Amino acid sequence: MGVVDGFNHHLFLYRAARSATAGVPGRFQAAVEMLVDWVEDQAKSIVNNAESRRFVAPLALTVFLWIILMNVLDLLPVDFLGWVFIQTGLGAEHGDPLYYHRILPTADLNVPMGMSLGVLLLTLYYGIKIKKPGGFVKELFTAPFSFGGIAGILLSPFNFLLNIIEYGAKTVSLGMRLFGNMFAGELVFMLIALLGGAWTGFNGASIGLGIGHVLAGSVWAIFHILIVLLQAFIFMMLTLVYVGQAHESH
Repeated sequence: MGVVDGFNHHLFLYRAARSATAGVPGRFQAAVEMLVDWVEDQAKSIVNNAESRRFVAPLALTVFLWIILMNVLDLLPVDFLGWVFIQTGLGAEHGDPLYYHRILPTADLNVPMGMSLGVLLLTLYYGIKIKKPGGFVKELFTAPFSFGGIAGILLSPFNFLLNIIEYGAKTVSLGMRLFGNMFAGELVFMLIALLGGAWTGFNGASIGLGIGHVLAGSVWAIFHILIVLLQAFIFMMLTLVYVGQAHESH
C-alpha cells in the first residue's frame, strides 16, 4: 500500500506540473502552488542553507503528501479491501478476510521507523557535509559540555554517549509517534466496526448497536481527518528541524 500511495502522490504532483500555465492558474494549480510555497516557507524558516533547501524542501513536501495518502487509507471501511480481495480471488493464498483488515502502512512499525531511519541518515549526511568529517567527529566528543584541558578530555566520553543517545532518541520518537497514533486510530475503527458486526436481526439491541456503529464511526472518521493531517505535519516539521539542527554547531 505504501508503494501505491507513493506513486499516487508523484502522479498528483506530476499532473499539477504538466497542467501548469503562465496565466491565471486554475483551482487545482493554485492549490498545489499554495502547498509548495507553504512547505518552502517552512523550510526557509528552519534550514538556513539555500543549497540544502533545494533538496530538503521537496523532500519535506514528499514526506507530507506521502504520509497523508498512507494515513487516509484508515478512512476506508474496515472490511472493504478484505471483501474485495476475497471476491476477486486475490486473497485466496491467505483465506482469511481478517488478514486484510489492518491495511494502514503507518500502523506497521516497519514503515514509520524506516522513514525515521532515513531522516537519521540525512541528518548525519548534512552534519558531515556542513561541518566536514573532522568537525563532525570533534563535535561528537566536545558538545554539549565543552571544556579545555583535562576536564574536556574526561568529559569527551560522556559527550559522545549523550550525542549517540540524542540521535537514537530522535529517531525512535519520530517513528514511534507516527506509528502509535495511527495504530491507535486504526484499532478504534476496528472496535467501532464490532458494533455493526453484533447485528443479529431487527431487535432492540441490534438496532441500538447499529445506530451506535454509524454515529461512532462517523464522529471518529471526522476527528481522524485532523489526526491524519496533524501527524503528516508533525513528521514533516520534525524532519526539517532535525536537518536544520545538522547545519548548526553546538
